[in-house]
Amino acid sequence: MRTDHKYILQMIEPNSHVLDLGCGDGELLTLLMKYKNCRTTGIEIDEKEIYKCVERGVSVSHGDIDSGLADYSDKRFDYVILNESLQEILDPEKVIAEALRVGKKVIVGIPNFCNIVARLQIFFLGKVPVTEGLPYTWYNTPNLRFLSIKDFREFCSGRQITIERQLAIGTSKEIFLWPNLLATVALFLISKS
Repeated sequence: MRTDHKYILQMIEPNSHVLDLGCGDGELLTLLMKYKNCRTTGIEIDEKEIYKCVERGVSVSHGDIDSGLADYSDKRFDYVILNESLQEILDPEKVIAEALRVGKKVIVGIPNFCNIVARLQIFFLGKVPVTEGLPYTWYNTPNLRFLSIKDFREFCSGRQITIERQLAIGTSKEIFLWPNLLATVALFLISKS
């Protein structure tokens, strides 16, 4: 099981209603159904990934999360997940606002573009970093936004979004010391009254 998925499973209460925005192949939703007895659905833009979801028995809709979540009523879901999709969308502020509208809580997972390995590659090599967590080169990356743990915390603070829990993750475990420098991924459990 992927490390980020393990921590997301810990954040979600059993028997919850979960929406995953940019659900990919449905692996996380499958785990939530199996281990937490969650009622799940996903939204995915890539048709190949949708077929994988269907093979897994995951309920999925073909859609672009940038176009909004108008089909869903306020607080319809216990949790909305944006794991490794925030950096790939055109209007993250709008998508987060919509996720907070339709979900009681939102879990955001981001790659930390400011970890030490990336910083050292920029400093010593003078070019855009390619790491295990960021395996793309500048010309084939799906990432449109490059953010750090500190960036996301400031984003939430400026919009009165409550960070209920933050986890900084290295290659295989939680990072407690200097997370913005050492973590490759971060997970945030957020809400808004």
